[in-house]
Amino acid sequence: MAAVGLYEEVLIAGFGGQGIISAGKLLAYASMRVGKEVTCMPSYGAEVRGGTANCMVVIADEPIASPLISFPDSLIAMNAASVNKFAAKIKDGGLLVFNSSLVDNKPQLPESIKSLAIPADDIATELGDKKIANTVMLGAYLETKAVLTLQAAIESLSDVLAKRHHKALPLNITALKRGAQFAKDTG
Repeated sequence: MAAVGLYEEVLIAGFGGQGIISAGKLLAYASMRVGKEVTCMPSYGAEVRGGTANCMVVIADEPIASPLISFPDSLIAMNAASVNKFAAKIKDGGLLVFNSSLVDNKPQLPESIKSLAIPADDIATELGDKKIANTVMLGAYLETKAVLTLQAAIESLSDVLAKRHHKALPLNITALKRGAQFAKDTG
């Protein structure tokens, strides 16, 4: 029987305007950069900014049959509503990374699920721009799950950010590194 390679299903969820789709796109681009198969499927609520948003990203060594995720290996939740809606669906042995700046109570999960509470909004504000909380969260995910390197995400930032936002590349790199360092320090 052949060994199964990488197959990681990641659900990134939050409110519209929190950079959910951008984080998913960055994860997808970083995956492609290192030669992985990847699908990325964004989903917006009717209101977009302030409504619900999520992005399903599947990363694999082999071709991917479907971009849909019912039970993610990992959930990156930017707000309490996303934790409440999706945390119970995380697979055994999975990972929950949640924004403790906006989630007051740690969710009750089976012991097999690793949980990382990161004050992403607080860290982003400390760095100078609350809008990079999504990047802080992604850095924490990458450090904890080790599916891809932080360097692959850093190198993909310029592909994901619109040219008019390239002046924010150094800040986004710092945000990725701070999220990774937080995960390393608390892990």
